[in-house]
Amino acid sequence: MEFPLPEAARRYVAAHLHDDPAHLALQARRHPHLPVPELVRQIQARQKARIKLPAWADNQDLIFPPALSVEQASSERTAAFKAALVTGAARLADLTGGFGADAAHFAAVVTQVDYVERDPRLAQVVAYNFAQLGIANVAVHAADAVSFLKESRTTFDWLFLDPARRDQRGGKTYHLADCEPDVPRLMPLLLRHAPRILLKTSPMLDIELAIQELKHVRRLWVLAIDNEVKEVLYELGEEPAIDPERLAINLRRDGSQQEFRLNRAREARAVPRYAEAQQYLYEPNAAILKAGAFKSIGSAFELIKLHQHSHLYTNSELRADFPGRIFRILAVEKADGTTLKSHLGPEARAHVTTRNFPESVADFRRRTGIREGGDIYLFATTDLRGRLVVLVCEKALAPAQ
Repeated sequence: MEFPLPEAARRYVAAHLHDDPAHLALQARRHPHLPVPELVRQIQARQKARIKLPAWADNQDLIFPPALSVEQASSERTAAFKAALVTGAARLADLTGGFGADAAHFAAVVTQVDYVERDPRLAQVVAYNFAQLGIANVAVHAADAVSFLKESRTTFDWLFLDPARRDQRGGKTYHLADCEPDVPRLMPLLLRHAPRILLKTSPMLDIELAIQELKHVRRLWVLAIDNEVKEVLYELGEEPAIDPERLAINLRRDGSQQEFRLNRAREARAVPRYAEAQQYLYEPNAAILKAGAFKSIGSAFELIKLHQHSHLYTNSELRADFPGRIFRILAVEKADGTTLKSHLGPEARAHVTTRNFPESVADFRRRTGIREGGDIYLFATTDLRGRLVVLVCEKALAPAQ
C-alpha cells in the first residue's frame, strides 16, 4: 500500500466507505487503474473501526492495517481509561503496540512513549499515522518485546503489555502461558526495566488464576463499557499486594462511570441476607460480577439477596446510587407462558434475563412464545425456597442505566 494514498484512491475510499466490501470486490474490473483489493481492505478496516475508533475511522489521512489488527485494538474509551492510570509518567513503553490506539492515548499524558511492534509492516503504518495525527513524542520500534528490552538500557516508569491471545492455528487463548509474550515467565526482565507494569488481559481469563500465575499483582481493574466487560487490567510490581484491590468499572453511554471496590477479604467477611422479592430488583453490572463481588455488593448497599447463586438483590427502598440496573417489581409469577403474557401487550414482547435458571434465554423464549422488545423485563430465576419464578419488572430509573 502506497503512503499516502493517491488522490483517486482517497476519493474511492471516501465514496464507498459505507458500501458492502464484498460487493465492491466483485466490481473491481470497473476501476482498472486502482488497487481495488487493497482499497476494499481499507474500507473494511475502517468500517470495523467506526464504533471503537470513530475519530480514526473518519480520518482520510490515515492508513489502516488488516481488519484483524483493528479488531484487536483498544477502543477510544478503554484506551483513555488506561492512559488516565499512567498520567504524569516521564517514559512508558508499549511493548505490544498493535494498531497504536493505546500508544496514542498514552502519548497525550506521558512525556515520551516507545511503541514496540514485532510486525514491521504494521509498525510502518503506525509511524505514518502518528505523523498524520501530529503525535511527535512516540518512538516507533519494529521489534518484539523481549528483543527490545534486552537491547535497551532505558529505565521506564511504566511498561504496558497486551499479549496476543491467538494460537498458531488462529484460535483464541485465555491462559497467560498460552499468550505471546508469556508475561509470567518474563517478569524478571520486565521488572529490571520498570517498577510498574500495566497488563491487559482477555475478560475470559480467570482473575484468581491470573493473580496466582503473575505473583506480582498490586491491584486490578475490571473494565466494562455499557455493561459489557471489555478487558481486565493488572498493575504489577516488585512488591505485590497480599490481597490486591479490585476496582469494577462500568463506563456508561452517557459518559458517567460506575465504580465498586472490593478485595477477597471484604468479600469473605460479607454475610448476605436472603428474602423473597420486595419492591425493587437490583442487578449488579457485569464488571462487578466479573470482579467476584457476589456478596459484598449486597452488604455495601444494604440489599437482600434472592438466592445464594442468583446474584440478584432486592429491597423495599430505592437505592439510586447502586452500580447496576434497577427495576420496579410488578409481579412474581410462575415460568408459565400464558400467565406471563397477561402482563405483556398484544405482541407479547419483553426483555428476558435468566439467572440460576435451568433454561437459556433462547429456550425460555421458545417455550413461552415471548419475543424480544417492549418495556417489560422478565427475570427468570430461583428464589430462596428453591422455586423457579419469573420477576415481572419495569425500569425504575432513566435510560442512563
